[in-house]
Amino acid sequence: MKLPKLIMVIEKEGKWYVATCPELGVASQGRSFEEAEAMIQEAVEPLLEEADEAEIKCRLNRGVKLKTLELTQV
Repeated sequence: MKLPKLIMVIEKEGKWYVATCPELGVASQGRSFEEAEAMIQEAVEPLLEEADEAEIKCRLNRGVKLKTLELTQV
């Protein structure tokens, strides 16, 4: 199964950086942006390697939609 490109969101929360992959419902954290990025990859890769195709499709079809917010005024 060929996977689409997945979104990774990293936000600073206090002293930590919290990383999420919304399409798969996976989250991790690190003390730096780079560590959070590495940790979310470490969380996603085993899931994709170990889960069967049906589970991956189910996670990808959870209804998560990402769209750019376009503002007309600030």
